[in-house]
Amino acid sequence: MRHAVVTGVSKGLGESIAKLLMESGIHVAGVSRGSNDKLATVAAENNVNYDHYSCDLGDLETTEKTFSEIANDLFSKEPETVYLINNAAVLDPVDKSMDTKSTEIAHHMQVNTIAPMILTNMFLRKAADKDIRFIGTTISSGAAERPMYGWSAYCSSKAGINIFTQTAALEQEELNTQSKVIAFSPGVMDTEMQERIRASDEDAFRDVEQFRSLKEENKLKSTDTIGEILVDILTDETSIENGRIYRASDYF
Repeated sequence: MRHAVVTGVSKGLGESIAKLLMESGIHVAGVSRGSNDKLATVAAENNVNYDHYSCDLGDLETTEKTFSEIANDLFSKEPETVYLINNAAVLDPVDKSMDTKSTEIAHHMQVNTIAPMILTNMFLRKAADKDIRFIGTTISSGAAERPMYGWSAYCSSKAGINIFTQTAALEQEELNTQSKVIAFSPGVMDTEMQERIRASDEDAFRDVEQFRSLKEENKLKSTDTIGEILVDILTDETSIENGRIYRASDYF
C-alpha cells in the first residue's frame, strides 16, 4: 500500500501528478485552496482513494495544522511508502527587486520555500518514528540556477529549495534511514503560470519575449508529459538518487 500527498492539485502539473499516481495504484491526498472533482473520478476508476484537503500554504499555522492531520492519518496506516510532492508555488512578485514589497516577498517565500521545507521535515520525522520509507519531492525550476531580471523572489525561492533538498538528503544518508529527498525541475509547460509570465510587463521582466516565443512556436510541454516523467522516477524507488535535482529535459 502506497500513499502520496500532492500540493497544488486544482490544476496544472499538480493535477497531472495526482492523476498519474492514482493510475499507478497509489492512494492520493490532494491539497489546494480549490477542489478538483475530476480527481475523485480518476480515483474511482482506478480503485484507489482520493481525499482533498483545502489549505492555503501562505498561512503557516493552517498549513502546519492541516499537514499534521494528514501525516498522522497516513502513517497510522503503516504504508509501504509515503510520497510528498511539494508542487504548489507562486510566481509574483515579478518586478525589479528594489520595487518589490516586503509583504509580497514574505508570502512568496512562505509558499515556495518555507512550506515545502516544513512539510518535508514533518514527514521525515514521522517516517523515522515509524520506520517507513518516505520520498519527498519539491518542484524546482531552471530559475534556481541563474539570475533572471525581475525574478529575484522566484529565483531565490527555488535556489533555496535546491540546497535544502541536498542538505536534507545528506542528513538522511548519514542517518542511514529509508527516506530520500529530491527536487524536480520540469522545464517550460503549458500552464496558467506561463500565461502569467507572458502577460508580464517588459520593464518588470526583461525575458518576457522569450517566453512568448515558446508559446508561439509550440515548445511548451503538456503537464501530463512532464508528470509522467516524475511519476516514473518516483515509482522506481530503489533507483532514486538521494539529493539529486532531476531535470525533465534529461528525459527527452
